[in-house]
Amino acid sequence: MELRHLRHFVAVAEDRHFTRAADRLLVSQSGLSASVRALERELQAPLFVRTTRSVTLTEAGRALYAEAVRILDRVRAAQEAVAAVQGVLRGTLCVGTEQCIAGVRVARLLAGFRRRHPDVEIRLRQAGSGALAEEVAAGGVDLAFAVRTPVAGDQLRSVPLAAEPMTVLCHPAHRLAGGGPVTPEELGGEEFVDFHPDWGPRRTTDAVFGEAGVRRTVALEVSDVHSLLELVQEGLGVAVVPRHFGAKREAGGLVSLALKGVGERAYETVALLPAEAATSPAARALMGLLEGSGNETPGGGG
Repeated sequence: MELRHLRHFVAVAEDRHFTRAADRLLVSQSGLSASVRALERELQAPLFVRTTRSVTLTEAGRALYAEAVRILDRVRAAQEAVAAVQGVLRGTLCVGTEQCIAGVRVARLLAGFRRRHPDVEIRLRQAGSGALAEEVAAGGVDLAFAVRTPVAGDQLRSVPLAAEPMTVLCHPAHRLAGGGPVTPEELGGEEFVDFHPDWGPRRTTDAVFGEAGVRRTVALEVSDVHSLLELVQEGLGVAVVPRHFGAKREAGGLVSLALKGVGERAYETVALLPAEAATSPAARALMGLLEGSGNETPGGGG
């Protein structure tokens, strides 16, 4: 089984189209088709269901895809390891991050990395902490800046970045705006603006209210910080967020209230990495740059 056959197969599987995959690989369509057919003959199984408009994976193709991606990732890691021994970093660094992650300014960190290692292609993926932890564990992402999760604690290495309390943001005209710290029980009847369930702040807030035995209604679910703050600005709900969100420009005019009675529960961010032996040289270099500069103040994820 040749590596080029696996690369060709993975490209077709991802693009679901021979012509698009051939264009991306800079090979002829006939050559790509011949490569896939050779792989099918070797495995004695059809890998795609072909139509005039697209291709889809067969059951055998789905089984091969997961293994092929893993094999190609390990080959890439081996090539990068050899290059690193020779004093040059090459290849690809795939970084995952949540929005506005505390403890690191992701854009600034990646810019510094690019200046030092211009031969490394940087890729960035933004997603929720649960998905990022799974992708690091599967080898699809080299490292991720995320909120600590049970998956992270059980299966991956994590490097602490920051920890801060959760606070409540509300409109100045809200009934609680003139008071002091509030408890989850006092917020039980409110409508909330919050992120999708996989995002770190939502996971932390859900845990806080779950431990307090308080049910809450997330009436407005968003996927970015700016929308969340704008909705609270319009008085459409309250939000429980990490403390540094209240310092953002878009939060001007909102009232920030301390959330009390939640024990040691905090918004804790980490860098997630695979096992030491599986960590790519580029990921090690990025972490070295981060640790060398010291963790930044919160709020650099966007």
